[in-house]
Amino acid sequence: MRYDLVVFDNDGVLVDSESISNRLLAAYLTELGHPTSYEDSIRDYMGSAMHRIHDLVLERTGERLPVDFDDVFHARVFAAFERELRPVPGVTDVLEKLTADGVPYCVASSGSHERIRVGHRATGLDRWFGDARIFSAQDVGKGKPAPDLFLYAAERMGVAPRRCVVVEDSPLGVRAAVAAGMDVYGFTAMTPAAKLADATGLFADMGELADLLR
Repeated sequence: MRYDLVVFDNDGVLVDSESISNRLLAAYLTELGHPTSYEDSIRDYMGSAMHRIHDLVLERTGERLPVDFDDVFHARVFAAFERELRPVPGVTDVLEKLTADGVPYCVASSGSHERIRVGHRATGLDRWFGDARIFSAQDVGKGKPAPDLFLYAAERMGVAPRRCVVVEDSPLGVRAAVAAGMDVYGFTAMTPAAKLADATGLFADMGELADLLR
């Protein structure tokens, strides 16, 4: 393999959560008086850390979201995860192959540590990701599109950025990986390819990923 570390985004790449979380986010923002469609949520917030939601709402409306916004939103999302969440089709095959080949991997997500773990427990992916393989925007304070999270993950895993490859499904994540000096493959199952045009390569089916990484 050409890389010494594979860095996975979480939502939409490992767990099929984007439709769930963006549906609930749009509904909650609308409930709070900030009309937001599912498509708006995907366009504006997919792949971003929670602080970006607060920042964009304040910038656009001059109003701050409630202080308990994050707690209420996450409670709704976690409850839905327990009922609905599934792993992205084919991702367990990828993880099995990386493990068999002895290739290090980790997850670097804009989501909180709690969100990552809840999703992994609900889908059975927790068997693949111990604490040492999980990195969150919480660890660096500045989420994607800043490169900080990916650089932090590479440092903790002991791999130079140029030897890392990122697997992403959001424009923000692709921008972060490019800024970190890493190759990045854009997963287009949910995101139009044109929005991930800055990626090193694109793929629409998780079954294609292993060949891209060789």
